[in-house]
Amino acid sequence: MSTPYVASRANSPHGTIWFETQPRHLAGGGDPRHITQALRAAGWANRSDPDFPHVLLVSPDYRHTLVLEPEPEPYGAWWRIRGQEQDGRRWYTEFGAHTPVEILAHLTDALLEPIPEHAPPVWSPLTAAGWSYERDERGNDLARHPDNILSLERWAVEPGETFHWRAQAALPNGGGGFRRIWHAYLDEQMPPHLIAAFTTALADGEPVQRGMYDVPHTHLVTQEQHGWQGEQLAAAHEARLKTMRAVARKARRTAAALTTSPPTPLVTSATPSRGRTH
Repeated sequence: MSTPYVASRANSPHGTIWFETQPRHLAGGGDPRHITQALRAAGWANRSDPDFPHVLLVSPDYRHTLVLEPEPEPYGAWWRIRGQEQDGRRWYTEFGAHTPVEILAHLTDALLEPIPEHAPPVWSPLTAAGWSYERDERGNDLARHPDNILSLERWAVEPGETFHWRAQAALPNGGGGFRRIWHAYLDEQMPPHLIAAFTTALADGEPVQRGMYDVPHTHLVTQEQHGWQGEQLAAAHEARLKTMRAVARKARRTAAALTTSPPTPLVTSATPSRGRTH
C-alpha cells in the first residue's frame, strides 16, 4: 500500500522554485534537515517525543545534545546545543529561528571532527572579509559586518567576569533601539575551534538557495532565479550525508585506536621538556 501524499514543508525540494539569495546572513533559517539529517547520518540518536513539536538529538558518546524547539516568538532561541568536554567542562549555545542553517552547520559539523591541535583564528576570517574590529579598554571585542546589520561581540558585564559571545543581525528601529532579526549566544567555555567554526561561517559570503516565500525580510536580500534547483539540491544533500557518515566512521576509528593503543613508555631525559606555548 503506497503512502498517501500529504502537502508539507517536509517534502522533497523538487516542488519548489529556488532563488539564489544573498546576503546569506539575512536569508532566513532555511531547511533544518541540513543540520538534523547530517547529525543523524553521523550516528546521533533521535530522542524526540513524537507527540511534541521538537527535535532532540544526542551524540553517540552522550556528550552533546541538540534541541530544535520552535517557539511562537521567532526571535527567541529555537536551536540549543549543550556539550561536555573530556575534562568535565560544560558549555551551552543557542540560536534564533532566522539563523541560516548554513551558518549554524559550520559549528555542528565541527562537533563531528577531531579537535585540532591548534585552535584556528577567530577574528581574522571576519577582518579578511571586510568586517571592522575594535577592542575597548575593558577587553571587550566587537566586529561588524560592512552592512552594519550583523555583528559579533565578546563581552563581560563587569571587568574580571566570564566573557560571553553574542552574534546578532539587527536593524535600528528609529527610537535609539533595534529590531532583532536573529541572534546567537555562545558560552566562553566552548572549545575555541567551535567558536572559530562559527565565525568562519559568518565571514562566508556565498549566496544560499531559498524559495521566494522562505525569506523573512525580502527587502533586505537579493533573490535571483538561478543556481541549483530540485534535483541538484537533493543530490548535494545526499552527498553531504555521505560525507558526514564518512567523518563519523573516521572519528570512531580514531577513538578506538587511541583506546587500544598501549601506553607510551615514560622516557626520562636530562633536557627539560618544552611546554606548550599559548
